[in-house]
Amino acid sequence: MAHSSAVLSTIHRSAAPLRRQVLDELRQSIIAGRLEPGARLRERELIAMMGVSRTVIREALRQLESEGLIAIIANKGPVVRELTLSEAKDLYSIRAVLEGLAARLFVENAEEAQVENLELALAGVGEAYGTGDPELILEAKNRFYDVLFEGAGSQTLSSMIGSLHGRIWRWRAMGLSHPRRSQERSKESMLGLKAMLKAIRARNAGLAERAIRDEVIKAATEVTRLLGRSEPGGASEEPRKNLIV
Repeated sequence: MAHSSAVLSTIHRSAAPLRRQVLDELRQSIIAGRLEPGARLRERELIAMMGVSRTVIREALRQLESEGLIAIIANKGPVVRELTLSEAKDLYSIRAVLEGLAARLFVENAEEAQVENLELALAGVGEAYGTGDPELILEAKNRFYDVLFEGAGSQTLSSMIGSLHGRIWRWRAMGLSHPRRSQERSKESMLGLKAMLKAIRARNAGLAERAIRDEVIKAATEVTRLLGRSEPGGASEEPRKNLIV
């Protein structure tokens, strides 16, 4: 595990269950790119770094495997999964459908206070983009989508999105420092989210659904453009870096 001594933090006991703390730390390290694609996750090193038992580590690794963030490779053990163009296309297609449905259900079910919370969350996204800090941007976008999904009022939809959230967050975080990132992407994303919010304010479910689907499609186009250059047969073999989409 490259640079492992600087990747993970020792887990300090708190009110949160120990397994949850370990899982969150490992998940965030993968999403943020501190644990790079292809990195091996050796149990002995994880135990030493995080100061927890083998049982806790194994439980966290099983959960990360179920979320699609790691893979168990014969004769190697757990490794961080590579990001591929085919996975990007699949995941963004699914994301467009689920987030479109969330926007529609938000219009149908959300109370006025939840609409106001969504507006505040979107303002937070704009402020985060202004800082240029990838972690702040990712946190702000996650808060925005949390408000959207909660306001949709569907436990089934929340469960479906929850099962994909690690992979979705990872793609949102992929490529922020990519040298070919479009300078207009942040503005484009904000315009798309504002269009959805405007449709929600007008209680137009169909328009809100189309607005967020259009935004996801634009995000997919940008990721495909960047990642396509890094895949075999693309125009470049440059390393994949982090991009908020």
